[in-house]
Amino acid sequence: MDRIRIVGGNELRGSIPISGAKNAALPLMIASLLTSGTLTLENMPRLADVRLLMRILTNHGVDYAIDGKRPGDAPIAGQTLHLTARNIVDTTAPYELVSRMRASFWVIAPLIARMGVAKVSLPGGCAIGTRPVDLLLMALEKLGANIDIEGGYVLAKAPKGLRGAEIDFPMVTVSGTHTALMGAVRAKGHTLIRNAAREPEIADLAKCLVAMGAKIKGAGTSEIEIEGVAGLNGARHEVLPDRIETGTYAIAAAMTGGDVMLGMNRPDLLQSGLDLIEKAGARVTCTNEGIRIQRNGGGISPVDVATEPFPGFPTDLQAQFMALMTRAGGTSRITETIFENRFMHVAELTRFGAHIRLDEDTAIVEGVAKLKGAPVMATDLRASVSLVIAALAAEGESTIHRVYHLDRGFEQLEQKLGACGAVVERLSDPG
Repeated sequence: MDRIRIVGGNELRGSIPISGAKNAALPLMIASLLTSGTLTLENMPRLADVRLLMRILTNHGVDYAIDGKRPGDAPIAGQTLHLTARNIVDTTAPYELVSRMRASFWVIAPLIARMGVAKVSLPGGCAIGTRPVDLLLMALEKLGANIDIEGGYVLAKAPKGLRGAEIDFPMVTVSGTHTALMGAVRAKGHTLIRNAAREPEIADLAKCLVAMGAKIKGAGTSEIEIEGVAGLNGARHEVLPDRIETGTYAIAAAMTGGDVMLGMNRPDLLQSGLDLIEKAGARVTCTNEGIRIQRNGGGISPVDVATEPFPGFPTDLQAQFMALMTRAGGTSRITETIFENRFMHVAELTRFGAHIRLDEDTAIVEGVAKLKGAPVMATDLRASVSLVIAALAAEGESTIHRVYHLDRGFEQLEQKLGACGAVVERLSDPG
């Protein structure tokens, strides 16, 4: 099993290209099930989750092709993926596939919208809590689907097709909004989604669906209106840049000091995170080239933060920001409001010498003067990269185990950090 070795203490200096957003790429790939035409997705990240979802979609009958690199491409350039679901050959998503990636459960919406039937395994729990699918199923029931749960599978049927409806989510849900969108675009009549998630990835999916022929208004706001259409066509769409990857490297630059230009010129996707990074003591400059993060000599200031749905501070940056606060000159409080059990990185951060205690949904972080390298174990995707950030600033050598979590969401992390002066290498066990 691979692991990553890091020798800390180097400032980061240079440029880091930003990949396409994983959280946008996955629902976009699933949307290919809505049409028999070819959906071409540009700026796709090379990630383990993308490869796994490709396997899941081929199980349903999706053909795919990947463009090779072109002359003049940047060393780390997004790939182009062509997906064609000309014929859906299987409407079942089995447990052995869905259990490996929760987002794959979303295939239920396009399958029932297009085929009138779907059998999808319940995804079960995961490292950061149960994350139930009840709101996703509620949205489909509002659209006219009959839902039964048998033997760990959701059986959804709509033999006469889905029909438009009013969907009022009792709480903001990204997965529920994705599901409602993909169901409603091929439902008969008008659909209104209230309390919809406002995340940029929702708006990106809607933009792609409109290019495919859908009629959608209000994506990116709390109310989305959809007028269903009988069918959708193929389209070409560029995946938006990854705001979580951007925020992660911005925090890494603030943690280590130095001067890093991040190749993402959409600060609006991450304004709450950038504001907090600046409050912590880094200088943030947004230009046409990207986002520049500088911390030359100054200390790190303690900052209190609570995770919130967009446009608030994203839960997917909570672990990384906690790593930054371990070196702050004072005490900070980090409150997690989105997911339960998303503090599994705390125990591993303390192995570096961090002082953190938990009080229900809040972590109280007392900054320390220095961290020391240590062997640590990744527990989930975002927790794993928080350990990388801590290791970059720690004295001496650290080894991060179970880095397959990193491969799910960060493309060529070692190369990107290494190009900015970090001492980082991937190690593989022999045999």
